[in-house]
Amino acid sequence: MTRSWRLDGAGQTLALASRNDRLPEVIYWGPPLPRDEDLALLADASMIDLTGGMLDANPALSICPEASDSFPGQPGLVLADADGTPLLPRFSYESEVDGPGHLSLHFSDATIGLVYTAHVTLDADTGMLEARAVLEANRPVRLHWFAAPVFPAPQSGVEMIDLSGRWCGEFQLNRLPWTPGARLRESRVGRTDHAHVPGLILPAPGATNTQGEALAFHYGWSGGHRMIAEELPDGRRQVQFGHAAGTETEPATRFETATLFAARSDDGLNGCAVAFQRHLRERIVTWPKLEQPRPVHYNCWEAVYFDHNLTTLKEIASHAAALGAERFVLDDGWFGRRDDDTRSLGDWQVDMRKHPGGLGPLIEHVHAEGMRFGIWFEPEMVNEDSELFRAHPDWRLGPADQIPGRHQFCLDMANPEVRDHLYSQIAALLTACEIDYIKWDHNRVLPVPDAAQTRGTYALLDRLRADFPTTEIESCASGGGRIDFGILKRTQRVWLSDSNDALERLRIQHDAALFLPMAVTGSHVGPRNCHTSGRVLDIRFRAWVAAQRHMGFEMDPRELTEEEAQVLGQVTAWWKASRGWRTGADILRLDSADPAVIAEQQLARDGARFVVFAGTAATSTQIAPRPLRLTRLDPAARYRVDLLNRADLHPLSRGAGALKEGPVELSGQYLMRHGLTLPWGFPERMWVLEGERM
Repeated sequence: MTRSWRLDGAGQTLALASRNDRLPEVIYWGPPLPRDEDLALLADASMIDLTGGMLDANPALSICPEASDSFPGQPGLVLADADGTPLLPRFSYESEVDGPGHLSLHFSDATIGLVYTAHVTLDADTGMLEARAVLEANRPVRLHWFAAPVFPAPQSGVEMIDLSGRWCGEFQLNRLPWTPGARLRESRVGRTDHAHVPGLILPAPGATNTQGEALAFHYGWSGGHRMIAEELPDGRRQVQFGHAAGTETEPATRFETATLFAARSDDGLNGCAVAFQRHLRERIVTWPKLEQPRPVHYNCWEAVYFDHNLTTLKEIASHAAALGAERFVLDDGWFGRRDDDTRSLGDWQVDMRKHPGGLGPLIEHVHAEGMRFGIWFEPEMVNEDSELFRAHPDWRLGPADQIPGRHQFCLDMANPEVRDHLYSQIAALLTACEIDYIKWDHNRVLPVPDAAQTRGTYALLDRLRADFPTTEIESCASGGGRIDFGILKRTQRVWLSDSNDALERLRIQHDAALFLPMAVTGSHVGPRNCHTSGRVLDIRFRAWVAAQRHMGFEMDPRELTEEEAQVLGQVTAWWKASRGWRTGADILRLDSADPAVIAEQQLARDGARFVVFAGTAATSTQIAPRPLRLTRLDPAARYRVDLLNRADLHPLSRGAGALKEGPVELSGQYLMRHGLTLPWGFPERMWVLEGERM
């Protein structure tokens, strides 16, 4: 007997089938199937043949492949009894809950007392699939590995794209060929991690940013995770995501994976990216004030570091406001005796040496300048040189002789006493002062990976969000070390990278857009002399790169020349004027014929307007720019396209291109098939074009 289920919506069908009441397999995921498709027949038609060197039947590549079934690859569950005896369940159908857009399937192994439940939903608007699994036992058991519902990977694909990175070099794409065996990526540092971003993209042969089929996955968990992309000897392929192996350190009667987010596309990587961007913005993030536009951000870190002086901070705040800033964030150094990074983490009381009147005088000045006020915390961390550590050395996570990081250690967030203490200190400040924004940092990796640490952090964030619902929170972890849909369920902004180098940022933002929308992605105009790379970049380039995302400044604005201040003020004014529609726009990566050009098109949801950012990251191999093809326009419509920063044209650009003289009206067909012919420019420059459907 074959049981079958299907989910339909957003131009796709997901079909599953269970033979003989065993765990189901994903038998189809693609464009919509006919409503009368015989799924049982489809399941039979998809069965692979048998020959020499194989078992007499193929073990199912189910949503949780079972070792007890002689499955030849990585199982979806590795489990033991509390005494360490391995458990090899054989699950059988028990019940289901099926409705429009959602499916819950319950399977059990009565012999060893286990129940497995898979929850799958399909969002008919965003096109996102969500899948998670729950395991329940009638006694405490030990969990070593538990995958979210497993998806098969297309056998027609020739490569996979996963993501790695480093501090100040996040979201690097790795293109690897499919080969027999397993590609395993695992973050064991206790946070999402710069080096192992929990994402995977599977392009069909020939797929680009703008055309071809693709699948993409993201595991929404802020602790360590594991990804397995495996090709079996029989040719079948599977994709598994779950918490890092062994991070459930205690026996328990219930375990749950995080949500695996999955998207598919028929128009290149952008189709998947749009699904992730829309789903995050419209389904995951909880906006404190939905009607409030995203404010221009100012952060004082790279202006003053730990050297807080009220007169200086007020002067900087006034300069930032004059440039267009709408939020002022006081970064590290305001608390305890925090004169450097060796002390006072955990002592979240205002340093009266630096702020003798408390934070009130600075907040009043910031508000008088028309800005809101935000503040920096790093609640999960402690320095040994702190009042908190001297009072509670037992609250440190891990052994006493562990290697410190940035002179700091992690607090045990699984301990309710730790969370209560941190809540009381943070809540006291939020109650006493008018603070509507927290930059929540996490600068040290865990000494040992532990899922309970992540759940404890979630609990603290959830409690603060419940009691201070209008306070926005930014997730920062040495920059981009904790960016995922799990943390973004509790925060509203991410600090993509500690690098304010616009050249580095151009690439990082471009690749991060495969998952992240503009609304949550912080990007700041840094100092003239970049503090993380030593580069000196023109203010125009720095400003336009920041304007691609949630714009801000992070430098001493007093360093700006009159001309630089004028340029930055103009770009900021444009950002404010366009943020209303751009906040909800789709970021579409463009396929540039010139590898030196990193370009994107931000397209309004109704398709009526767009902006193109074309950044030149290096010297081109040819003399003149190649045409840049746009995407997702109406071929029959005409568009008025204008070069926004025409004033940046250099005398060495000597041709008579139409865009240099003024706006042009061109068909969508031309813009997508031939493309825009851009002016010549130096490397490390950006052309910005606005388009409107006539």
